[in-house]
Amino acid sequence: MAYNIAPLAELINQFERLPSIGKKTAQRLAFYILTQPKERAEAFARALTDAREKIHFCKECQCLTDMEVCPICADSTRDRTTICVVEDPKDILAFERTREYRGIYHVLHGTLSPLDNIGPDQLKIKELMARLADGTVTEVIMATNPTIEGEATASYLSRLIKPMGIRITRLAYGVPVGSDLEYADEVTLARALEGRNDI
Repeated sequence: MAYNIAPLAELINQFERLPSIGKKTAQRLAFYILTQPKERAEAFARALTDAREKIHFCKECQCLTDMEVCPICADSTRDRTTICVVEDPKDILAFERTREYRGIYHVLHGTLSPLDNIGPDQLKIKELMARLADGTVTEVIMATNPTIEGEATASYLSRLIKPMGIRITRLAYGVPVGSDLEYADEVTLARALEGRNDI
């Protein structure tokens, strides 16, 4: 049986570790890879290795990039007085699709979650506070997901930032509670941006 083949079993095991991939899907992916020409499999492996080695956090916004500073932070036409705080790099893609937001971003890489042992030190909060210290930013938009953890994170950040005299807004609830921003359509996100409220 194929499961006695150690390299195949390991390939299935590695696919199974990916989010939302169960055993059957992992098996299908592994067998698919094995049916591909050797060059395609090698290109796939090279893409994985290159991505892991070359992609890192932008030194300004903490988004993913293969340069020192990501293209959004490097864009001199962006409004540097407004920072939109998001949970994950993929949330930035959702906002950029709207073509409505012209400010800059800050990626937290998660939310506060005491049950999962995720506190302020596990997020990119120190980096955000350092960016706000020079007085350039006049508004921080809290664009964490409308979940319990997202709300708790927005509330925590609001308490840290308010003494700095910076306006803090929250996305309006055009975004359904319990959903992820990456799945929101452009119109919903644009309306949420327009209708943001002070915290």
